[in-house]
Amino acid sequence: MARRETPAAGPGSRALIVDVVRSAVTISRGELADKTGLTQPSISIIVRDLIADGIIHEIGSTGSTSGRPRKLIAIDPANRFGVGFHLGPDTLTCVAIDLTGGVVGREVVPRVPHEIWPADRLARRFDDFTECLDLPRGRIEGLAVVAPAAVPGQPDTAHELGLLRAELTDRIGVPVLVENDAAAAALGEFWSRRVSRDQTFGCVYLSTGIGAGLVFGGALHRGAGFDAGELGHVSISYDGRPCPCGNLGCVEQYASTSATVRTAREDPGLRARLPLDGSEPSAYDAIARAAVNGDPAAYAVLDQAAVFLSMAATSMVNLLDLGRLVLTGPGVALAGSIYARRLRTHLGRTAHARHRHSLTVELSTQPRDAAGIGAAALVVQAAIAPGHTAGAAA
Repeated sequence: MARRETPAAGPGSRALIVDVVRSAVTISRGELADKTGLTQPSISIIVRDLIADGIIHEIGSTGSTSGRPRKLIAIDPANRFGVGFHLGPDTLTCVAIDLTGGVVGREVVPRVPHEIWPADRLARRFDDFTECLDLPRGRIEGLAVVAPAAVPGQPDTAHELGLLRAELTDRIGVPVLVENDAAAAALGEFWSRRVSRDQTFGCVYLSTGIGAGLVFGGALHRGAGFDAGELGHVSISYDGRPCPCGNLGCVEQYASTSATVRTAREDPGLRARLPLDGSEPSAYDAIARAAVNGDPAAYAVLDQAAVFLSMAATSMVNLLDLGRLVLTGPGVALAGSIYARRLRTHLGRTAHARHRHSLTVELSTQPRDAAGIGAAALVVQAAIAPGHTAGAAA
């Protein structure tokens, strides 16, 4: 790779170095120069500054062809922390992560559905959560609060949270970010899986709605109005079910957890033997448990939802030429294998670029907490690789 001189202090160069070290796990300065195209003097300056900031550290050495040991560097995980709050359908999930995306604390507290807590209550929860984890306030890089994206014409939770940012920042004394949950989940999966910035990475978030997050060049793709990734409003039937967004046949009306519960409740047999009269999340979990335990009717309901989801995912994969796709969210917590199997089969047959490169479809290891982990990852990335974070979410 041809060497290019880039100002060592520039956020783009710093973000590039952090990304490469994060995805490589351990790497030498010489390998950094090869992978980034930056000159050795620039590498030395940036690495020295990152070590001084406590973001990376030297962890030993390895041999080289010249006979001189090469010093290896890696992210220093426990030096800084990010905190994320996820406003779910009826809970607030609090997560703290280290610089590599490792979870150091988690807490789930109930809340009234669709209730937006005022800044003072969010601040008290932040204080209680971080104090219980014994996290030094000076090593917490910030708080991100994430929630589902709004449907046009309905209350916009993210906008309401945005109005609280200034007051919340004043109360807790650290930066506050706001983002939608699907985008945050994608960044969390990208960060904690140590995905290379060279990959075109996508994430499907299955919950009461369906969202997608996209990471290109290490940065979230947010779109002109920070509304990119509305996979749930891809139409799979031009004269299908009406959607509150104004479109017809949106996949969210067929494959979201809410849609799956509606379908199951219309089946007299499933209603008779499964506890479907409670909340939507508990009803969906009952269907998922039955499906993986061999109930043919429950399996058929989830499998059909997975077929519908695969149709929309194919459009996204073909449009963006993705190389890696992760399924996450509470909808895949118990029966994710059903969805993963369908998507792999469908994309293996329909992905336009399937003969030119592989497409990896994976399941999240922490699907229920993915949005909270991703929220905390937003904070971490904004702090140590700030060249990626811009605009309304910064």
